[in-house]
Amino acid sequence: MGVATVLYHLANPVPAILVPSLSPGFFTAPPCTDQTIRLQLRLRFRQKKLQVSAAKKPFPDVQTENQESGDSSLLSRGEDGKSADVGWLPSFPHVLVASMSNFLFGYHIGVMNGPIVSIARELGFEGNAILEGLVVSIFIAGAFIGSISCGSIVDRLGCRRTFQIDTIPLVLGAIISAQAHSLDEILLGRFLVGLGIGVNTVLVPIYISEVAPTRYRGSLGTLCQIGTCLGIITSLSLAIPSQDDPHWWRTMLYIASVPGVVLSLGMQYAVDSPRWLCKVGRLDDAKAVIRNLWGSSEVDRAIEEFQSVIKNDGTDLESKWSELLEEPHFRVACIGGALFVLQQFAGINGVLYFSSLTFQDVGITSDALASLLIGLTNFGGALCALYLMDKQGRKTLLIGSYMGMAISMFLAVYAINFPPDEEIGHTLSILGTVLYIFTFAIGAGPATGLIIPELSSNRTRGKIMGFSFSVHWVCNFLVGLFFLEIVKKFGVGTVYAGFGGVSLLSAIFAYYYIVETKGRSLEEIEISLNANFKVRDNDDS
Repeated sequence: MGVATVLYHLANPVPAILVPSLSPGFFTAPPCTDQTIRLQLRLRFRQKKLQVSAAKKPFPDVQTENQESGDSSLLSRGEDGKSADVGWLPSFPHVLVASMSNFLFGYHIGVMNGPIVSIARELGFEGNAILEGLVVSIFIAGAFIGSISCGSIVDRLGCRRTFQIDTIPLVLGAIISAQAHSLDEILLGRFLVGLGIGVNTVLVPIYISEVAPTRYRGSLGTLCQIGTCLGIITSLSLAIPSQDDPHWWRTMLYIASVPGVVLSLGMQYAVDSPRWLCKVGRLDDAKAVIRNLWGSSEVDRAIEEFQSVIKNDGTDLESKWSELLEEPHFRVACIGGALFVLQQFAGINGVLYFSSLTFQDVGITSDALASLLIGLTNFGGALCALYLMDKQGRKTLLIGSYMGMAISMFLAVYAINFPPDEEIGHTLSILGTVLYIFTFAIGAGPATGLIIPELSSNRTRGKIMGFSFSVHWVCNFLVGLFFLEIVKKFGVGTVYAGFGGVSLLSAIFAYYYIVETKGRSLEEIEISLNANFKVRDNDDS
């Protein structure tokens, strides 16, 4: 999931390249035993032969064929008489409601982009860069706390109730911000909004990964990125009148409360995760959800998979943070944190920050218009990801995306440092910027948030996602704190070259340390990655 908080012109994006030293030996997987293979066969998992390369990858890279058979009720006839696959349709409304959280996320990213000057002037801190930056950064502080606390809440209450509870700080924070008449009030409102956003950024990928049918999990998961893009575009579009109306920012913040109310009401009619329902003993409810969303033919197989994983993990409702220090959870947490470190330090926020300046060079002087064009480019890439995620796979898109980002950055460096002439230099700068954002939206943006819950176990999924997104927010804060200082010291061309280098490193990391997850149920993935998975005696019948 790409986070573009530096659309705020005050935030100072990406710092020096801080990439953890990783070695293949550190992530070496335990060997996949015959017992694991026999177990998968006994549970009738959809699979091909297990293919293991423990020396190169942190986990066995299991290739499984997509399940082609489906419930006849999930097929419809088109006008040409051919069957149309609509197996994604029953779960789509539930995923769409959850993605409203990402719309809110995107809206709050862009809502301060234009009006921040008017807010500072009206509330009496205009020209104070520290206080203006604090209004932006307090959002990130709230998001960090929300992300780190989300895992425990979702373990106990499930995704559906957590969504509804989380709308309270989102709606309340938006209203307090809109009514603010002092710096303290705007800070409180922005902190509450950040708190809610931090919970939602963790919650939405978990919910979608556990509700979506295996075959469509990647495409439906991409709705997170699409929701974020639409939120940014909406807020930037609504910000245009703020250039003429100094009080328009209050209306924009009042509007921000509406999606929160819609989310709370929509979740009243959404389903809970069938995996969580099975975990808390509501077996009949879990079967009903599977039957309605995945088809009747999936019920017995899915319940069998859920129960086998729950028996192996233990029946405690809530996992402990200390479990992240145990294998294989430790490796997944390291990979999740590293993915977000690389994503942020590959420079997305820095490029977004300088995109307005780049567009000004070719005559687009409106910051709002320039940001809107970038938002549309991001949206176009997300639509491509929607189509490609379940066809090409997460790993392929990650590698291709980071390679495209690297090429884009090196093209921009050439345009900045070695332009043949001024007009060509500006053209290449625009091309590099647009290509970078487009390729980011195809893979590095949506695939990062999607693959972490897929690799995580059912028991520790909430904790691992909370840890990973907490790393994300820390990196995001560092981006805003140090980016401009580094640009002043080394120049834009040098910093962009660094972004290109991190992008190349990210592609290499994805090649060696990410396993493909498309077409595999979450339980298949968990069992294949856990050499200690065992069957209870009463399962040996």
